[in-house]
Amino acid sequence: MNSTPPEGPRQPDGPDESGRAAGPARSHRETEGTRDAAPRGSRGPRGSGELGDSSGSGEEPGPKEFGASTSGPSAKADTDESGEPSGTAEPADTAESSESAKSSESSESSKSSKSSKSSKTPNSPGSNGSSAEDGIRFALGTLTVLPVDVPRWDRESARRGMEWAPLAGLLVGLAAAAAGLLALLLGTSALLAAVVSVAVPAVLTRALHLDGLADVADGLGSAKPAGEALRIMKRSDIGPFGVLTLVLTLLAQVAVVNELYSEGGWPHGALAVVVAAVTARTAITLAARSDVAAARTEGLGALVAGTVPVRTAAIVAAGVAVVSALAGALVNWWNPVFGAVSYLFAVVLGLAAAELLSQHCRRRFGGVTGDVFGALAECAATAALVVLAFG
Repeated sequence: MNSTPPEGPRQPDGPDESGRAAGPARSHRETEGTRDAAPRGSRGPRGSGELGDSSGSGEEPGPKEFGASTSGPSAKADTDESGEPSGTAEPADTAESSESAKSSESSESSKSSKSSKSSKTPNSPGSNGSSAEDGIRFALGTLTVLPVDVPRWDRESARRGMEWAPLAGLLVGLAAAAAGLLALLLGTSALLAAVVSVAVPAVLTRALHLDGLADVADGLGSAKPAGEALRIMKRSDIGPFGVLTLVLTLLAQVAVVNELYSEGGWPHGALAVVVAAVTARTAITLAARSDVAAARTEGLGALVAGTVPVRTAAIVAAGVAVVSALAGALVNWWNPVFGAVSYLFAVVLGLAAAELLSQHCRRRFGGVTGDVFGALAECAATAALVVLAFG
């Protein structure tokens, strides 16, 4: 009876179904046991393409469950032991990542567009794109009673407005000259026509410049320190210095315009009224230059003080002087040189008188205020008219 010798442990002839060589120390069943014993949420052996799960189902949890998306080599479609794809969630993860990236980009672009729009808002403090229209509106809205909408109320608009201040003076002067002409055509005397021409600028400015002149006269006449003098200027009543200054100023303006209407005729008197009004607002432009500080931290004076560059203020003043000289030459066509020199001197000396008053106010008050701006306008207008009277 032939006995067959016992067979030893069978050696595997080749790789198992998973494509790996099975060593003698680990059988296929042991490998499965090791894989099943892996903790939940950990990845199995390299190449299996499965996340370890205690249920042994071999299904990979989606990225929502773990709060992260798969990426890199682990996101590739692996194969299990049977050679079939393990069904990883790469397409879903890629689409979800792409959608989230697109949404984040769209939200960032929306925020940037909103921020750029808000930075271009006219009333934004950081915006500096004030246009000439904004400046004209600011000048007419603050220096006249004309019903002009002022959309911007900031330093940049104040700068442009003060640069366009002579334009407001031109409109006021033309209205005053037209009123004087109407009075003369109605048969009134030159004196009454002069009173009308002087009254029109007061009406078109709500008498704010005259009120400022009276307040500055009271403040300077009080001989008090700067702080107390500024408090006196803010009072609603007018002191004796203010009353006296108003009376003398208005008398001088009426007397000069009356003389010009009587001797030079309406054209000469009308041009004098217009040039005086423009010179008055040019003095405001010069007083708002960048080297002039404000005496208070609030009010219109604080808003416009120090806004106009010195060079721009000088250019505006020079332009007003040249245009006034040309107009004087045209009105005095029989002696154009005399007419040009007369009106040129009127503008220059009017602005010089206002500058002297401005320097005195800055020494006494520590800067300029809204009242000081009004006083400078009346001072420049009166001085220009007096110079023309001598001519």
